[in-house]
Amino acid sequence: MSSPNDSVQQQTQQQDTPQDEKLELTAVKIVDDISASSVGTPTAVTVIPDTVNTNGEDNGKDDDDSSDEFGNAKKPVYRDRFRSRRRASIAPLPALRLNSKEMLASDFDTHSVASNQASITSVNSLASLLREKMQAFPQMIRKKKRETKDYKIKIFVIMMFFIIIFLIGYAYIAYHQQVLTKSYFQKIKFNSKDRIFRILSHDDKEVIHGHLGVTLGSDSAPFHCLEDHRRNDGSVCIEWNGIARLHMNFEDKKVFRCYTLQWQALTPGLLPTDCYELKRDNGLWFGGGITKGQEWSLSYANFDFMPYASGDNKVHQFGNAVKRYFINSIGVAMQVSERTPLQLGINRTENQFCLRAANDDFTFVNRLTPLPQLDYKICTTEDMRSLHMLMTQQSLWDGLTEQDIGELHSLLEEPVWQMPNQENRDSLNESIICDYSENAIAMGLGHIVINEFWQENIGDFTVDRARFPTLRDTIDVLHRRGFKVVFTIQPFISTDSINFKDAVARKLLIYERYSERSIPALTRYKSSSSAGVLDITNNASVPWLIEKLQRLKDEYGVKSFYLDLGTGYNLPHYYQCRKPLDNPDMYARMLTSSLESVGLMAVSTASVVPKPPTFLSTPPANGTWEGLRDTLAAVLNYGVIGYPFVLPGAIGGDYLLQRPLTKMISFYSLGQPPLPDPELFIRWLQLATFLPAMQFSHLPDEYHSELVTRVAQELKEVRQTVVIALLKKYLSPSMNEGLPLVRPLWMLDPHDPACLIVSDEFSVGEELIVAPILDAGREEREVYLPQGVWKDGIDGSLRKGSRWMHAYRVPKDKIAYFRKMPDNTRF
Repeated sequence: MSSPNDSVQQQTQQQDTPQDEKLELTAVKIVDDISASSVGTPTAVTVIPDTVNTNGEDNGKDDDDSSDEFGNAKKPVYRDRFRSRRRASIAPLPALRLNSKEMLASDFDTHSVASNQASITSVNSLASLLREKMQAFPQMIRKKKRETKDYKIKIFVIMMFFIIIFLIGYAYIAYHQQVLTKSYFQKIKFNSKDRIFRILSHDDKEVIHGHLGVTLGSDSAPFHCLEDHRRNDGSVCIEWNGIARLHMNFEDKKVFRCYTLQWQALTPGLLPTDCYELKRDNGLWFGGGITKGQEWSLSYANFDFMPYASGDNKVHQFGNAVKRYFINSIGVAMQVSERTPLQLGINRTENQFCLRAANDDFTFVNRLTPLPQLDYKICTTEDMRSLHMLMTQQSLWDGLTEQDIGELHSLLEEPVWQMPNQENRDSLNESIICDYSENAIAMGLGHIVINEFWQENIGDFTVDRARFPTLRDTIDVLHRRGFKVVFTIQPFISTDSINFKDAVARKLLIYERYSERSIPALTRYKSSSSAGVLDITNNASVPWLIEKLQRLKDEYGVKSFYLDLGTGYNLPHYYQCRKPLDNPDMYARMLTSSLESVGLMAVSTASVVPKPPTFLSTPPANGTWEGLRDTLAAVLNYGVIGYPFVLPGAIGGDYLLQRPLTKMISFYSLGQPPLPDPELFIRWLQLATFLPAMQFSHLPDEYHSELVTRVAQELKEVRQTVVIALLKKYLSPSMNEGLPLVRPLWMLDPHDPACLIVSDEFSVGEELIVAPILDAGREEREVYLPQGVWKDGIDGSLRKGSRWMHAYRVPKDKIAYFRKMPDNTRF
């Protein structure tokens, strides 16, 4: 080991040595240090000059740094380095270049012995290197995490950029939409440019959202109407120049708010059309009567624009009773004017419920205005039930006599016996009527309805004496037994009838549209292949018909008539009346009103509520399980649109048809339907027990089955002790407020979402829930009970409301019904 004095001496010698020799000595010293460290010698502090060589070769510094500002060479700058033990394990380089001179390998070998000895420690050095790498590994991970985090931040910034751009654009559009949207009558928001229409509730919640004037297009700007086009009723008038004009008005009824909208087309070919959303959060739409698909709610229907007129719902879009009234579950109702040539369309793809005004060649051929007008009213309130009471007919008591009220009670209490359909008129005679009445006594007295075959030809309005020579005596026998006899009549007069020639001579018939009132318009109806139709607008036709009907009552003791009007589509296609009709359904309305004085038990078609005690009959039902379901749907839907007194079809069906209909057909042509399956008959009888009236064609005794007979007697007792009392109790509310006797569950609790979707249960008044079986082979079902406490009609147990009962057991001989208990009942 060298002493400190030696080190000083060496430094002194280096100062006197030329520059090249100094550098050479320095390199030798480096090698000596490496050799010394390899054998465990303590590492000394070595001073290494950090400057450039004399030949200008760069050692990491710029050439400009080799001298000072006066051109003198800089003094070497020495840095201290602490030699690491690891460096001793590194094999020496074969040569070092200093001042373009090579150090010979022989000179380097003099120090290689120590280097070879140092290889013993290579394992330790490798471990040290691995340890350093392992220590650096977490830093590498953190670096990658930082890179990943930076990548996510960049994505987040880009997304926020696009979101901000979108929000700015949306705010811009919304602002301009808001600027264009005006508030009319406080609760109407209407953008006249895009024609977006909204009505708000008391708490400013949207209750209806629509797009008005769908067919107008978007290239026409609106403006306020000229003074001579405005009205003095405070309405708002907006016009699209030469295209259409819109009037909006408001009527405040305290609890209710009603808005009137009227579109006037100003150019040919324009069909005013308004569409409203059918979203679930905007409630469900009901009303309009029954449709071809028999959907429970209009919100579930799907059909293109069709004229709104009565028809055969097996063939046409709408059923035998219509009413231009629609109601929403959240408290919105709509009423369309009778003068509007209304077409209705529901598009489930776009969730739209649309009204359109359009004339055509049949339904709305009598154009009340040169161009179509769409006129309707929207009313809102907080409660759907109270709104229904407002919109339906308020009172049916006007003009009722004690005899009328007694007749109404008898229809609620006693069944209707419909004579079985005959294949031809010769199959019906007095003996068949007498035998049928004897078998019916076991089930109770009531009305015996004799179809039109009591006359030789439709329109005779006289009894066929060849088949009924002593009909007066037969009817007297029926009266003594307690039955009331009802004749079926029609406004159709067969070309074979004795009255056809007389009616033509008196010009009492509807004529062809282009015949200059000389050729009667003929149609086909039921058993008559060619018949004319009485012109109800002719002032002479009604007295002529009433005279003949009154003669029947006086001569044969007939109590009342069943008016079989057909439907709007049964009128001749090119019909022409003395006075134009707004639509074909006005014919049935006018004739029904004209014949009230002679006594009508029921009518087959209606567009307004007939005066009590006249009932509305449901369409003839097919004798299948589908027909059973259709019967319940018809009763409930007709009740919703304001027909409280509904006469269902015959128990077990009016006809039997296994294939779907493609055209109108008379069920008389199908003959007498066979005896239904016993299970179907029992389930049908169970349902009819709780409806406003019961109508039989087949008798329970025809089955010769102990089960059928026993079930019939049990249900007869249930109706007499439970149902009839409730029907009479809720008779006054129905007459006063237009509420139906048999109601869907949502009329009990319109705020319960479950009540809206239940379509196979109903209530009698507010105190009885009925859940019938409507499918073959089932003896259990799901039952929902609204709020309250209910008593089970099968086992007498108490059931808590506002919940579902799953897999509720209903044996074949039972029907599930529940009576509501007082509010203070302990459960």
